[in-house]
Amino acid sequence: MSAATLTSKGQITIPQAVRKSLGLQAGDRVDFVPDEAGGFRVVALRKDVKVLRGRFAGRAKPAPSVNDMAAAVQAEAAARDRASKRRRGK
Repeated sequence: MSAATLTSKGQITIPQAVRKSLGLQAGDRVDFVPDEAGGFRVVALRKDVKVLRGRFAGRAKPAPSVNDMAAAVQAEAAARDRASKRRRGK
């Protein structure tokens, strides 16, 4: 495990092993992302969006078709109409 010391100016030097592992070079930026355990992860910010290609593949659901949306709207309208009639006692 690599360690670093915080200076009085709030700066740290990222250890060489960590820089190498993250592929960091002089001038690169990093982000500190909170995790579920209450700590932080250090994430290299990439300058080129091409490195993100495929990262989210398979995670998004396919968009519903126009027919699916129309059916959902009709079903919701019918449900609201039935609820309205019940409240009016019809």
